[in-house]
Amino acid sequence: MSFVKKCPECGSSNILFNSEKGEVICKACGLVVEEKMIDFGQEWREFDHDQAAKRRRTGAPLSYTKFDKGLGTDVGQKGDIYKLGSKGKNKFFRLRKWQYRISTAIERNLKLALAELKRVASYLKLPKSVEEESARIYTMAVQRGLVRGRSMESVVAGALYAACRRHEVPRTLDELSEASGIDKKEIGRTYRFVTRELGIRILPSNPVDYIPRFASALKISAETQSKAVEILELAQGSELTSGRGPTGIAAASLYVAALTNNEKRTQREVADIAGVTEVTIRNRYKELIKKLNLKEVLKKVKKEEVK
Repeated sequence: MSFVKKCPECGSSNILFNSEKGEVICKACGLVVEEKMIDFGQEWREFDHDQAAKRRRTGAPLSYTKFDKGLGTDVGQKGDIYKLGSKGKNKFFRLRKWQYRISTAIERNLKLALAELKRVASYLKLPKSVEEESARIYTMAVQRGLVRGRSMESVVAGALYAACRRHEVPRTLDELSEASGIDKKEIGRTYRFVTRELGIRILPSNPVDYIPRFASALKISAETQSKAVEILELAQGSELTSGRGPTGIAAASLYVAALTNNEKRTQREVADIAGVTEVTIRNRYKELIKKLNLKEVLKKVKKEEVK
């Protein structure tokens, strides 16, 4: 069906859609409103899954999470090969062995790296979009020869961190280090090198993105969470967030908001969830209180410290 409702020439709504010619015609004045239209719908009907599988002429969508983007085939992966005789089985076993041998170095690297990428992404509970983007970044890095001289795991972790930053999914270097087993300094170096060489432009991470995660882990109410976002927005307006780690300022804002709404959380609890030190929390909340004139909160904080 066409989305044309009125003729642009005479304003008539007497519109005819000719599916055979792919034209939209005004029956009042004869104007051909649209022509050479393409029907992207399927030309068959399906009543169950088996019919759908038989009648479709396309396969699964392309994906960078597979080393061949899902276009390749493997020899002898199903049970049909075992129905053959001994000569037939040996023939296909040899073909399968040679299929692996003649694969390029990039394909072999991608097979191992993408398996590791899926493992780390599953451990961090990352969405499919982030996994797909990180696989694309890693594939580009391999094709440019950026993996040579670096460990595969560090490049995988760097690609995942870059994808998280691009999709605004809050994950810290400490979390990636724990999931991949690579030192966070090495991940940071690899991430900066890969993004620079591939020309990937990534904006600084927003501290607001970390608030929901920290609030959920600390079991803080939605009202306090909203208060923390307000405090962060005021801090951004006063340029308190520039040059400071996003996790530290987000955790400090949540700590101040919790004290404001009488939800007691210690600095130690907040620091453990955010992956920063208590000193960082203390320095950041003092800056927030001083710059934003939150004197009432300061009194509550002092009472908390005395206890």
